[in-house]
Amino acid sequence: MTSTHDQLLIAGEFRTAGGDDVVTVLDPATEEAVGTVRAASAVDVGDAVAAAEDASRELRTLDRSARLSLLESLLAAYDDRTDDLVDAVADEIGLPVDYARDVQVATGRVHIERTAAALADFAFERAAGQTRVVMAPIGVAAQITPWNWPLTQIVLKVAPAVATGCASVLKPSEFTPRQSAIFAEIVAASDLPAGSVGMVTGPGPTVGAALVDDPRVGVVSFTGSTRAGKEVAARAATMVKRVALELGGKSAAILLDDADVAGAVPAMIDGCFDNNGQSCDAPTRLLVPRAMMGAAVEAAVAAADRHVVGDPRTDEGVTLGPVINRRQFDHVQRLIGTAIDEGSTPATGGGGRPDGRERGYFVTPTVFADVDPDSTIAIEEVFGPVAAIIGYDTVDEAVDIANSSDYGLAGYVHGEDHDRAVAVAERLDVGQVQINCPEWDADAPFGGRKQSGYGREGGAWGLDDYVEPIALLGDRPRVTG
Repeated sequence: MTSTHDQLLIAGEFRTAGGDDVVTVLDPATEEAVGTVRAASAVDVGDAVAAAEDASRELRTLDRSARLSLLESLLAAYDDRTDDLVDAVADEIGLPVDYARDVQVATGRVHIERTAAALADFAFERAAGQTRVVMAPIGVAAQITPWNWPLTQIVLKVAPAVATGCASVLKPSEFTPRQSAIFAEIVAASDLPAGSVGMVTGPGPTVGAALVDDPRVGVVSFTGSTRAGKEVAARAATMVKRVALELGGKSAAILLDDADVAGAVPAMIDGCFDNNGQSCDAPTRLLVPRAMMGAAVEAAVAAADRHVVGDPRTDEGVTLGPVINRRQFDHVQRLIGTAIDEGSTPATGGGGRPDGRERGYFVTPTVFADVDPDSTIAIEEVFGPVAAIIGYDTVDEAVDIANSSDYGLAGYVHGEDHDRAVAVAERLDVGQVQINCPEWDADAPFGGRKQSGYGREGGAWGLDDYVEPIALLGDRPRVTG
């Protein structure tokens, strides 16, 4: 039985999408049709932007305490739908229920909390010499989010917009319609003013493009592939719009010669396979001293082979579900095949589905050992449970290999000498580096360099993309600093 997703949120009310395009959604574990998504029409998109433009006039007049109350209301409505969100995440992305609850849904919740905390201290007024500077909301924000971390990315865009007094029009991924539909219901159940957060559905090349092209949109926040991000930036550039992009990655994990191989390597393999291998900041390249290659490969193979592939809803002990769809499955299989054709030999895994899996977009957990840093598997983003181990002779060489990527989203460094590990981390051309598996910090800025994009999300950093300074010459500063 399939479900129909055709409801848009415009001006605080739900209405049926008026577009002609219909996307069929398949269950990634069974390849069976489970739903359809009807696209918004150009009129729908225009109406959503118009409603957001009206709402932005109200939002910008609200003081800090009023905006904090709105975020608290959003959080309460989010909490009320936790179970529904968990079910939707597990089904649509093919994740174990515990992971859906404790990671995907919980992360969205934390980001609402931390955005509120950032708002409480955010400097909306600043001093520049003898001039008062006001950080003013840009206006209407177009927000386009992906399927791999749907709730996290929706919250990381919507919450900062509310905090800064901007109205949003959200275009979520058409591959995770239940999650976005529930979030729209969360918005409707909260105290957010009508029109302050709207939602339109459909494919990026049509609905997303119409949203970006609307001249009333002041800022575009996009998370997705580098290819699509470039198209978004190019469209926005014709109207000189502010753009924030969080794109792909090919993150390197450098193990120094004093690293704990037995601990670090399994942690990086698990990180690579996290979220079914579909995280843009995954440590997909493991750089290890050549003298440690044997031990590193042995630890990596053991870690990969511990993963149980299957449908988390029907199989016991599953740690690794399917990738999202046929297109992604074929992409992963192509890169595995190319790696083998170029001379890389899997230390474990390889092409095709795991034994016993004839249907579903399941990928065999794969580790390539002693990989050429210039090979395709070491350069292209896989977005699946595939890791490449690369040897190096000197730390300088390791840093050069890590920085040779066109991407610059994340990095990882492991070493017992903390100061030495930090010194290496500071040399990486990325937006975020994790040193020796630290605890996650939701307040840390997240975003990339090079072809991983620009702009930052998380905590106070996430608010910056939605404000612009207005210098009021002749009005003395009312704050210090």
